[in-house]
Amino acid sequence: MNELSVFELIGHASLIVQLVMALLLAASVTSWMIILRKRSELIRTRLDADRFEEEFWTGGDLTAMYRRLESHKGAAHGVASIFESGFREFGRLRQHGAIGADQIIEGSRRAMRAALLKETDRLEKSLAMLATIGSTSPYVGLFGTVWGIMSVFYGLGNAAQVTLAQVGPGISEALIATAMGLFAAIPAVIFYNRYADQVSRLELRYDTFVEELSTILQRSATSRPAATGKEG
Repeated sequence: MNELSVFELIGHASLIVQLVMALLLAASVTSWMIILRKRSELIRTRLDADRFEEEFWTGGDLTAMYRRLESHKGAAHGVASIFESGFREFGRLRQHGAIGADQIIEGSRRAMRAALLKETDRLEKSLAMLATIGSTSPYVGLFGTVWGIMSVFYGLGNAAQVTLAQVGPGISEALIATAMGLFAAIPAVIFYNRYADQVSRLELRYDTFVEELSTILQRSATSRPAATGKEG
């Protein structure tokens, strides 16, 4: 079947089948837009995390690092955003002399957890749409196929003799809907699983950083605010 005949079959399909095909085409385009955008976002997030952690573990001053991040006014994302939120709360609580070290660390940890949840939500954005496209597109395509086949047989109901030449084109038109449903669903399922795994790994990486930074802040909780740097 050449490319032209496929378009001819689509043009001859019933209105319902054409609407199903249009819906599946829109779903496929939406799916690929999400796939490409999410791929770029996850690559950038991993690279940013690598750069930040490399700088963080060189033993530099945390206060200077925090002030540099704060100067960008909300531009930090990922692990940098978690650090900024936790260290901001740490500095704020340390200014209250009546608050103990355990309360300071607990407050900082809560701030980091809140930032972690925001980052996870940002990374998971649009993944639900991929999952929806992947799970429903085959059924939408199957609906178009069933409707098309029903229309074919209904149209031949009064025919005295039915030949393959009469039935074949109509069934071919209907089966295109199933093919389009699979075309939309397969990439969506593959990349949803791939990206969900990558988001889970990043979430685990963020969670580990929260624990590591909490340990560092625990050791710094009783020192002077001006001397906040990594120890040990």
